[in-house]
Amino acid sequence: MNPLPEDMENTLTGSQSSHASLRDVHSINPTQLMARIESYEGREKKGISDVRRTFCLFVTFDLLFVTLLWIIELNVNGGIENTLEKEVVQYDYYSSYFDIFLLAVFRFKVLILAYAVCRLRHWWAIALTTAVTSAFLLAKVILSKLFSQGAFGYVLPIISFILAWIETWFLDFKVLPQEAEEENRLLIVQDASERAALIPGGLSDGQFYSPPESEAGSENEAEEKQDSEKPLLEL
Repeated sequence: MNPLPEDMENTLTGSQSSHASLRDVHSINPTQLMARIESYEGREKKGISDVRRTFCLFVTFDLLFVTLLWIIELNVNGGIENTLEKEVVQYDYYSSYFDIFLLAVFRFKVLILAYAVCRLRHWWAIALTTAVTSAFLLAKVILSKLFSQGAFGYVLPIISFILAWIETWFLDFKVLPQEAEEENRLLIVQDASERAALIPGGLSDGQFYSPPESEAGSENEAEEKQDSEKPLLEL
């Protein structure tokens, strides 16, 4: 039995692959695509994304952590009431930590208002808070006398500076890119659903049915059988 020619094998392989691709195209289910679109839209309607919620939690942690450090500093330097009166009522830029606490409140209010309430998708708000925080802390460290007041003179400015820049990094490299990726994914799904709606649904797998390949040499055997029967018919 002679094997099939290579051209015939390539033709059969190409036809099978084309039939498979057609079945994949017509197997698109618009119902599933619409369900996925509704899931994306429902996720946007129910509230902010998970990564943005994490960012807002970190902003809250920033305020609470700086507040905790400031309260500890008040207790260490002679009691909360006396030190609070000294730092708030008799505020002195060169020796008070109260302005660092107000700086944390400023960051919290601006960022929560911009990215939780207004759901801003731009970096200008975080750029504003980080720039103000960095400029204020650098000026305070250079001009004030915090370093002569113990460990808190180092800890509070450094912690505030680091937290402000971590918030900037998290928003710029995590929140905004992931939300943009989710939007692109939603657009792709919507585009696929529109294309699937244009495909006629009357086609079935039976229209792409291809008969199984015949065994190699079966045609040659049939021809040999016909040739052997010809002399008998002539007799």
